[in-house]
Amino acid sequence: MNTTTTAASATISHPPIPQEAFDWYDEYAHGIIDRRTFMNRLATLTAAGFSMSVLLGALMPNYADAEQVSFNDPAIKARYVVFPSPSGHGEGRGYLVTPTAVKGKAPAVLVVHENRGLNPYVADVARRVAKAGFVAFAPDALHPKGGYPGNDDEGRSLQSSLDRAKIEQDFIAAAKFLKTHELSNGKLGAVGFCFGGYIVNMLAAVVPDVLNAGVPFYGTPAAKEVRKNIKAPLMIQLAELDTRVNESWPGYEADLKAAGVNYTMHMYPKCNHGFHNDSTGRYDEKNAQLAWERTIAFFKQHLGAA
Repeated sequence: MNTTTTAASATISHPPIPQEAFDWYDEYAHGIIDRRTFMNRLATLTAAGFSMSVLLGALMPNYADAEQVSFNDPAIKARYVVFPSPSGHGEGRGYLVTPTAVKGKAPAVLVVHENRGLNPYVADVARRVAKAGFVAFAPDALHPKGGYPGNDDEGRSLQSSLDRAKIEQDFIAAAKFLKTHELSNGKLGAVGFCFGGYIVNMLAAVVPDVLNAGVPFYGTPAAKEVRKNIKAPLMIQLAELDTRVNESWPGYEADLKAAGVNYTMHMYPKCNHGFHNDSTGRYDEKNAQLAWERTIAFFKQHLGAA
């Protein structure tokens, strides 16, 4: 089944920040421009009446706003564990969250962060996954550097300093670790955001016998030569205003069709890259909730419910 849908447009409450500011932030967050260029571009908007504090407040993350499931929620149990990664950095570490109501084994979901390490938003996503009844595991690519440093700018710099191929191997190792974990029933899903969306696409193509279902949020596809290997059903979540990632979709869709992959693509209108991230001004509450409901339903369909 190959389908493409467009969600109903959300009523958003973002500050009246010009779209180009969100586009500049996306370029900055993905290393296309440096911080000085980003700040200089934002400064041009002050002449139009926007203060720098308002602009930065709308664009930069505020993780106090991101917690939907508390670490102390009695429905979950959260802890950090390490796993072997012989083809990567030797050892990985991640945030393992399990549902307390589940007795015995449950389907598992790998949760993959953006390009800045395991920040509080992604840790909270892992808790949301566990509260929905899955064993959730969110690895931190920055473990070789001491882990997420507490701020995204430094986290982004640290992640870019690591060997990309070894990071990918760490996530492959994490997927295998989770699939065979004593609490897992052997059914493995993966959800990821931005860089994490790419990792989900990569896992589907590189270890097709490991992944049973994938939900990449605004992630670029795996290398073209390996896309033919994909077996797992995919739910592709894209944002209408995310032209950088969306440029890759037509070619990816053609390859998914050629490989006979069961996929669905949802395009969310008037949304920016990162619309699911509730710690920034890019957050679109209505469409983020719809995308998350679809994600959990997709995993329950293809992994089963605990």
